Formats: sequence, C-alpha cells, structure tokens
Amino acid sequence: MSGRSDIAECIRHSLERYFQDLDGEAASGIYDMVLRQMERPMLEVVMREAEGNQTRAADMLGMNRNTLRRKLTDHGMI
Repeated sequence: MSGRSDIAECIRHSLERYFQDLDGEAASGIYDMVLRQMERPMLEVVMREAEGNQTRAADMLGMNRNTLRRKLTDHGMI
C-alpha cells in the first residue's frame, strides 16, 4: 500500500525539518508531540469519512467506541 509509505515519508520529512529548526537546541517529548500532532487530523478525516458516526469511525480505526470518544473529547472535537 503506497499510502502508508507516503505517510511515513511525510512524518520522516517533518521530523528532519523539526530537528533542523531546533538548530542544536535539545529536543524532548518528541514521541508524545508526534502522536498528538498526527492524531487530530486522523480523527477529523476518519470522522468525516464515517459521516460523524462514532461506531463506524471506531471500527475504521480499530478501536472501541469509548476510546474514540475519549480521544475526540481530548482534542475538543465533541
């Protein structure tokens, strides 16, 4: 599936640019930062594709509906 490698390449490129922009400053919390930055747009797109149906969106994401609701709440999306 080429979409997966395209996403990975975008993340790789963004992280490389992030380190360049740090210009020698120490980095910290990168793991949580990356997950948080990619999670909201993923949720937005999946919710749109599921036409707002949380059960369908949770199925698409491979998680249960309660977990999806928590993530949507965490991102201020509900």
